[in-house]
Amino acid sequence: MKQKVLFLCTGNSCRSQMAEGWLKALGGDGYEVYSAGIVAHGKNPRAIAVMQEVGVDISMQESEALNPEILHQVDLLVTVCGNADETCPVVPVSCEKQHWPFDDPAKTTGSEDEIMAEFRRVRDQIRERITRFIRSC
Repeated sequence: MKQKVLFLCTGNSCRSQMAEGWLKALGGDGYEVYSAGIVAHGKNPRAIAVMQEVGVDISMQESEALNPEILHQVDLLVTVCGNADETCPVVPVSCEKQHWPFDDPAKTTGSEDEIMAEFRRVRDQIRERITRFIRSC
């Protein structure tokens, strides 16, 4: 039976999208993976680009706002930012909640090279955390 996992972020544009992509790519058939935001901001093109650099295509994933009903259908809710953790609706007892905070690369300022370096750093942190999660299951 597949474990159903939902990654939740503020806008479902970067971190939750990358986490969804990584678990789909690394978790194989053992997981049914979703992502959502408190609101939907649309996918960040830089997130798509840095994931494509490592062979993970997230371009077809949707940027969606959280429908609280999905919390009754998932086994694990992972918040990937403080705002999502603080504003997340109450989860049912059937759903485990974990908080994996990651910096928001979309808030990075500087040159394009500096911004992309931050997107890559966060991408790699998310991959490491997903890898540890898979090993622990």
